[in-house]
Amino acid sequence: MSAAELGVAPADVTAWRCDPYTEALVKGYGPLFMRRPDGSLLSLDVQRWCGGVDAVDASALDRCEGSTLDLGCGPGRLVAALAGRGRPALGVDLNPLAVARAQGAGASALCQSAFDPLPDEGRWGTALLVDGNIGIGGAPERLLARVRDLVRYGGLLIVETAREDVCERMTVRVTDGWGLIGAPFPWARLGPFALLRLAERSGWSHTESWEVGGRAFTALRSTGPDAVTPQAE
Repeated sequence: MSAAELGVAPADVTAWRCDPYTEALVKGYGPLFMRRPDGSLLSLDVQRWCGGVDAVDASALDRCEGSTLDLGCGPGRLVAALAGRGRPALGVDLNPLAVARAQGAGASALCQSAFDPLPDEGRWGTALLVDGNIGIGGAPERLLARVRDLVRYGGLLIVETAREDVCERMTVRVTDGWGLIGAPFPWARLGPFALLRLAERSGWSHTESWEVGGRAFTALRSTGPDAVTPQAE
């Protein structure tokens, strides 16, 4: 069954609601890519996103503190896993089918942007930007500032970065590699060092970095003087 037949493909194609991505979610696998302006392709691991949590994912989830907000949650494997552990968690994603899949897996999820008003702003213990989601909006410093306002003072942010030291801002399109291509939108790729340079200027301190299973993660803690002070529980 196609995305259109499921009634989740909007008439106005936008980033992460475009047919190639939604069709891949329907199937649960790719191929799916981000196409750069020069025509080169970045592979997107839809099958992993639609699967269960693996040992690499668990290395991030084991570090989560308190309630957790997963920005760009996709089909919701991380939020569902946290719910299965009895941990309060919320996923946020722009794609209606991704959110429906997350909810069907037992996760709490909203079909919204990370920059929309969200529940419990300033009170989340941890925020997640995994699967490359530090690229959301193509302006990582803006995203880091936004997340700082979402977590409590001293809250944790876990970011999955590129393994190489890259700082790339670009306009991309999602494509299946066979001719189906979505609308252009801004995106970014950061390696660990580029992330730390931006984080320091955005009210975050470096807590820990690790690599496992060919993926790289960095944990940051909110320390900015104008970070949101937690409200009384």
